[in-house]
Amino acid sequence: MTYATRLVIALLSLALTLSPPVARAADSVDLLLVLAADVSRSVTEAKFRLQREGAAAAISHPDVLKAITSGPNRRIAVCFIEWATTGMQNVVVDWTLIEDDASAHSFGDKLVEAPRSFAGSTSISSAIDFSVSQLERAPFTSNRRVIDVSGDGNNNSGRPVTDARDDAVGKGITINGLVILTPLGESFRPEHTDPPGGLERYFQDNVIDGFGSFTVVAEGHESFGRALTKKLIAEIAGLPEHRFAGAHSGSSPAIDDPGAE
Repeated sequence: MTYATRLVIALLSLALTLSPPVARAADSVDLLLVLAADVSRSVTEAKFRLQREGAAAAISHPDVLKAITSGPNRRIAVCFIEWATTGMQNVVVDWTLIEDDASAHSFGDKLVEAPRSFAGSTSISSAIDFSVSQLERAPFTSNRRVIDVSGDGNNNSGRPVTDARDDAVGKGITINGLVILTPLGESFRPEHTDPPGGLERYFQDNVIDGFGSFTVVAEGHESFGRALTKKLIAEIAGLPEHRFAGAHSGSSPAIDDPGAE
């Protein structure tokens, strides 16, 4: 073996040693979940913090962790993105395995510490398209892929939201909705935050779809964490597949409030 060959081998070995560990493509999880959070202009800074902190608390909630560790693989993978108008989508916390209290809190800490991505108008369609692209590049595999869209208004930017929804569902992806209601006196554009028929009806008719899709309503941003906790338990435990199929046709599931008496 020549000196040059030995040098190449040594350099390759060093590069492999210094490279960060990469998840194997064959790593299986019970759920691939994209949490897609609205950070459009209607989301004030105070509401933004409540939304972030609510998501961090929900992912580490004891009942959520119990649901995670009850699945066949005893783990899920989560990616958190933020979105506003067309061209404004950002991965805040990339694909992360959640399998115990430590991994859940680590995910939550990264989420709370990251700066706000931007503010703009509301393109739910672009949020769905971007979420699909994250699912397609995920370094894990699962037969359950879900996009969890939270928002406080209707689609007013980008292509029709129903087109994005239908394309995602055509790939076997389920889209669920966390509808954040805004009190009429706090809305600078009531026609956006409270469209005809109400925002929940708008999400049911235009945003959610797929096997067992459903919506959960947060009565204001303060209850975001509580609503997301209930929603995560349903998604992780597979409840939408059994109890809430067809919820997108007009009804919302009555998910018990974790810890409620």
